[in-house]
Amino acid sequence: MNRELLMLVDAISREKSVERDVVFGAVESALASATKKLYTGEVDIRVSIDRESGVYETFRRWHVVPNEAGLQLPDAEILLFEAEEQIPDIEVDDYIEESVESVPIGRIGAQAAKQVILQKIRDAEREQLLNDFLARGEKVFVGTVKRLDKGDIIVESGRVEGRLKRTEMIPKENLRTGDRVRAYIAGIDSAARGPQIMLSRSAPDFMIELFGQEVPEIEQGLLEIKSCARDAGSRAKIAVLSHDKRVDPIGTCVGVRGSRVTAVTNELAGERVDIVLWSEDPAQFVIGALAPANVQSIFVDEEQHGMDVVVDEENLAIAIGRGGQNVRLASELTGWKINIMTAEESAEKQEVESTSIRKLFVDKLDVDEEVADILIAEGFTSLEEVAYVPLQEMLEIESFDEDTVNELRNRAKDALLTMEIAKEEEVEALSESLKGLEGLTPELIAKLAEGGIHTRDDLADLAVDELVELTAIDDEQAKALILKAREHWFVN
Repeated sequence: MNRELLMLVDAISREKSVERDVVFGAVESALASATKKLYTGEVDIRVSIDRESGVYETFRRWHVVPNEAGLQLPDAEILLFEAEEQIPDIEVDDYIEESVESVPIGRIGAQAAKQVILQKIRDAEREQLLNDFLARGEKVFVGTVKRLDKGDIIVESGRVEGRLKRTEMIPKENLRTGDRVRAYIAGIDSAARGPQIMLSRSAPDFMIELFGQEVPEIEQGLLEIKSCARDAGSRAKIAVLSHDKRVDPIGTCVGVRGSRVTAVTNELAGERVDIVLWSEDPAQFVIGALAPANVQSIFVDEEQHGMDVVVDEENLAIAIGRGGQNVRLASELTGWKINIMTAEESAEKQEVESTSIRKLFVDKLDVDEEVADILIAEGFTSLEEVAYVPLQEMLEIESFDEDTVNELRNRAKDALLTMEIAKEEEVEALSESLKGLEGLTPELIAKLAEGGIHTRDDLADLAVDELVELTAIDDEQAKALILKAREHWFVN
């Protein structure tokens, strides 16, 4: 019988072109399944076949779990303290095994064994096909629509299948069985029972790969697509950079009479593409990304990573785009938060900001509005800048002499020190009020103080999104802190 087992394994291995170990594993699973049927509980069985002689042994085994966890599967688990009575140095997640009588192969249900073996072999074949496909390093999956599966589309390429989910299709795109399809390989889902290759036709990376196929200069390294933003099926923007001064990046991507960009657009159901020149200067990049709108001026806020972009009334609608599409895509493309406004709105905002800064300088530096306005005109917006910018920069201000500059810097440093001491005292007071509240760090306490949260009830009254905005912690942490702060409400 052992010899027949070895011959069977060799025959299946040759017939299905899979390794002997895979077939042995399938036979072991079949024998283990048959043995489990002899027990009433949910037991764990392991079968080991000697690869040379064909002799096999059967073991019932118990998984070692922590004492505090308890037994979830009493027939297949054992607590650590019980396991240590048998094997002193055993650890959690080890197994205790006991040899049991092996089921003769002749008594195994032939159909059940066959199904297990064939399924194992099919899984091995599928994994081999997938590995061979992935080894080619392709990023675009080219195949034919094979069938529909719960709204998703199964695409076949040779003997490999990919899944194109409804959410990853181009809106209003109607793909039918037999259609030729190209899609970006977005990832691999190893746990999927069906096709494991996940596809996308709406991902920005798909457009980047399509341009790579249509524009040889990209593959040659003369051009580079730096970023892409898409409203799949409607409009997209790509940012391109030339690594060769002789190559026009936009013209090269457009192609002769628009042939290259048209090929990409046709593949993507008529999706309109704006090709933007990438720039190291963020402001220049944003100006290009907002095309076809003309920009009057732009104000960069490095701290908030945002920009106020000023356009005239004629360009306002163009800059924003239908449903905010143009500014949203420009923001995604550049990675900057973009705020479109008219010149009047910009002037109003600047006046509000200037008034706030002017008041700060007058109050904290003890100067008149004229001196404050000079500082604002020279680009100073905070006490830190007045106190710590290089001395030479302030000496270049025509209205100030050296004594004035030194006095202003000293006053700014004193004001900052006073504000810091007051802040620490406020934090200490808040810390005392929230004493014992688990999860509050000194940094969080300081942020709460800045936001006007001074008591446990103040914190308890906050909504999760409000606390997240104040402290920049995640939703789960904010929820836990708020629930902790509310605990005293429910104590009798």
